[in-house]
Amino acid sequence: MVSWLSILQDPRALCEVPDGPLLVRIDSYGQDHAVEKAMLARGWPDAREAGAATLSPAAIEALREERGRILAPRQQHLGVERVLADLEPIFADRPRWTVLSPPSSVRELFDKRITSRRYAALGIPVPRALGDIATPDELRERVRAASLRQVYVKLSCGSSASCLGIYQDDAQGGSFVTTVELARPVAGSRDRLLYNSRKLRRYVGAAADEVLRFLLREGAQVEERVAKARLGGEHFDLRVLVIAGEPAFTVVRQSPREITNLHLGGRRGDPAELGRHAPPEVLEAALASARRVFDAHGCFHVGVDVMIEHGWCGHRVLEANAFGDFFPGLTRDGLSVYAWEIRAAEAMLSTGSLRAGTRSSTPSPKTA
Repeated sequence: MVSWLSILQDPRALCEVPDGPLLVRIDSYGQDHAVEKAMLARGWPDAREAGAATLSPAAIEALREERGRILAPRQQHLGVERVLADLEPIFADRPRWTVLSPPSSVRELFDKRITSRRYAALGIPVPRALGDIATPDELRERVRAASLRQVYVKLSCGSSASCLGIYQDDAQGGSFVTTVELARPVAGSRDRLLYNSRKLRRYVGAAADEVLRFLLREGAQVEERVAKARLGGEHFDLRVLVIAGEPAFTVVRQSPREITNLHLGGRRGDPAELGRHAPPEVLEAALASARRVFDAHGCFHVGVDVMIEHGWCGHRVLEANAFGDFFPGLTRDGLSVYAWEIRAAEAMLSTGSLRAGTRSSTPSPKTA
């Protein structure tokens, strides 16, 4: 194990690992305040150039941990990109290492705008995107021009429903239901502190524009809201974890609310109930799209979020995740998710389909 903090302090820390035949997994850095500060510091020059919200090195150094506070997401994301770029030449100098998720693929999967365009170009069904939008007024114009009533606004580099919401157009200027909480004003500024909340909030008027202005400036994926099918009277979607080309685990995420993330009140639904209600051809098509998403990237595993449309008439790929495999307690044939991944990697190594420095998209032999 090499910590993210060690690599942020000096990427050459990775060079201390022996140059032997190894499988290398890049993992999420999770919720680590010291790592977040270091990522912000790395992204500061690029964020200034991009015109995003920034925190200066002095301001970053003075930060104290405050759970849920939204700092400068684009700056942090640009820091992640810098660190991933640092890893590429190190991996290139270690030809006997097999990198399961190359930095270039991880970087790509961190941007919802890039992946949405790629999947659409490949013919994978995705919600219709409205393109880059800079201001709330432009958002309203685009929504009306597209004859839409509701759209999702997603921070392009966000995850776990961070900085996500549904904008609804109406004669009063629209409303925005979101995970973002507007809190107290920043000292010496008219801006207010922002927090990610587990409680969805509805804003109208100037408050809605304040949140939207922040998200759009940081870079957002704006896409048509497509009505989801219901299971047991509740909204649901699917997290399909594709491992070595096989949709190995499918988690039903179910909620009374449309945003189904498990930490926002969603729960794991019953796959058997899904099987009783969903037409087999619809589920098969959804899994086929998840495989195609996997093939679009150079990763050993990809977490793909898929929704079934209202009326069970089709599906859309919502987004994909370079990690997305943390499901405590989830098993298949007695194996946890991580044990399944290890077995699949060993199977591919034994057949030569997973070679040093590469990731083959050839599916592993069916074992369950």
